[in-house]
Formats: sequence, C-alpha cells, structure tokens
Amino acid sequence: MQDTSLEDAAIAERLAQSARHRRTMVDCQIRTFDVTDQPLLARMLEVPREDFLPPELAPLAYSDTGLQVKSGGERRTLLPPLVLARLIQGAGVGSADKVLDVGAATGYSSALLAGLAGRVVALESDPSLYKELRSNLDAFGLAKVETVLAPLSEGAPKEAPFDVIFINGAVEANLDALFAQLKDGGRLVALKPLSGDLTGRASKAVRYEKIDGGIGYRVLFDASAPILDAFRRDEQFTFL
Repeated sequence: MQDTSLEDAAIAERLAQSARHRRTMVDCQIRTFDVTDQPLLARMLEVPREDFLPPELAPLAYSDTGLQVKSGGERRTLLPPLVLARLIQGAGVGSADKVLDVGAATGYSSALLAGLAGRVVALESDPSLYKELRSNLDAFGLAKVETVLAPLSEGAPKEAPFDVIFINGAVEANLDALFAQLKDGGRLVALKPLSGDLTGRASKAVRYEKIDGGIGYRVLFDASAPILDAFRRDEQFTFL
C-alpha cells in the first residue's frame, strides 16, 4: 500500500517550489521590465505557467525566452512572460472589459487575462493546440473562458465587439477584421516587425486604439517575436 503521507508531502513541495519560481520570475523579470500593474503582478503569482505547457517544456516555464510548441499546423512560439506581461499592461485591461485573446495556444495568456477582465474569449486556429487550450483551461477551473476554433485573422465576430484584442505574436497585415470587432475606445495590442530587419524577429510592441471609427496607434516598447502566419503579408511579385 502506497504511503499517502509521502505522496502528499511530495505534492506540497512541488507546489511550494512552483510558487517560489513564480515569485522569482515576477521579482527578477517582470518588475524589472517596467511592469507595475498590481492586479497583473498578483495574477502572475497565482497562475502556474507549467500547467499550461507540454510536459517537455515544463522545466522551462519560468525562463525569459520564447518557447516553441509543437502543433499539427504552424510552428508557434509562446511569448516570454516578461513580454507577455508588459503587453497585457499596455492594453489597460479593466475588470469590466471583454477581451479577445488571439492565438491563445496552450492557454497561459487566457488564464492571466481571466483574472483581470470581465469576460475572455480565447481564439485558436490550430486544432491540436485548441484541444490543449480547452483542456488546460478546464483543468485550472476556467470553464468560464470561452474558446473558439477559427482562423486567427477572422477574429470572433459572433462574440464581438471587444474592449481589448490581445494578439500573441507579431503581425504585419490582415488586421481589418479585428479592428472591425473593436468597440469605440477599444484597444488592440500586438508586436509589429521593424521594416528592413533581416532577422525577421525585431519588433515594437504597439497599442492600436479605435476612436470615432478610426484607428490610431502608439509604440509601447521594444520586443522580439516571430510573425504569426495568419498576419503575414502576402509576398509581392515583381515582373522584370
């Protein structure tokens, strides 16, 4: 017969270790990257990132680099926690806001947003990632987060309009449908690649805002992330 007291002790130690890692992440990565929003910091201390990662990536849950998840379709890189946190802060998420989380992948960003917003809709286009997304959210007790399986650039028109649209990656085109789903005064945040960058990874975090039907934007900070396939500009052909 298995010694349940030893098993319980092991579980308690894993939970305590996870809490220590989260505290270190918040104190040494997030706060030092000019993230000062207290509800956001508290939420990052509450949500164990490893619960939203495949087992092979769990040991890297609190690293400050992007993690690539395998899927049946496109290659997807999860934003580093420090970039994710500052981008969420830049969106100015309020407790009554309705948020669309675009490219939610395995659900960590949706779990963070669920503790800040009034309602969250998580959008994912890859069927295998969508399955993980729904499973992870349910396991963490977030059945209230709605999930949608659809092309990322199409958004979730049946759930619109949104106060905030959060995009988990870099974009260079195909934002019109998402802009149309913003409320007036609504914000869309994403990373925008630098023109002329040969690496294809250097970006600026940008906050777009809808005012009287028009779209304005401002740069928030420097960052780096791959362009999401759904928001990649079509190649232009030149005839000589």
